[in-house]
Amino acid sequence: MTQRVELATVMDRLAVDEVVTDYAVAVDDGDWDAYRRLFTTDGRADYRSAGGIEGDAGSVAAWLAESMALFPMRQHLIVNRRVRFGLLEQDTGDTARVQADYVNPMRFEGDGAAPDFVCGGRYAFGLLRTYDGWRLREVVVQEKWRRLPGRRPAPVAD
Repeated sequence: MTQRVELATVMDRLAVDEVVTDYAVAVDDGDWDAYRRLFTTDGRADYRSAGGIEGDAGSVAAWLAESMALFPMRQHLIVNRRVRFGLLEQDTGDTARVQADYVNPMRFEGDGAAPDFVCGGRYAFGLLRTYDGWRLREVVVQEKWRRLPGRRPAPVAD
């Protein structure tokens, strides 16, 4: 690889990472217009493994707005991001796949300081380079675990 190609790859990685971060911030802040803007016009999201819906970005944003209203405090932590470019046959580098783990503490309305609901799993993001920059073509949530209110682990004995 030449330095120019390597620099372009680094710049693409940073741009893709920014889209993933913007996704988490949009959901946490309840900014559903920003959420919709992150997607391509045909972009879709699938939250079925977490008890949600699958559909276009607009319908999923509406569902999220209603569902997330229950949680005034939410904070996505998206980590262990694996980025791969051009996985499609004959691709020229204009697509990216990101696999990333998440932990999502949320709190129901009330004065409790600790999160009431915590879940975790893995995202699969598919991105496309557009004239407006990198956009989400698909988001698939694979929830692996959740802790609900009232289900606290037993104390550890000394």
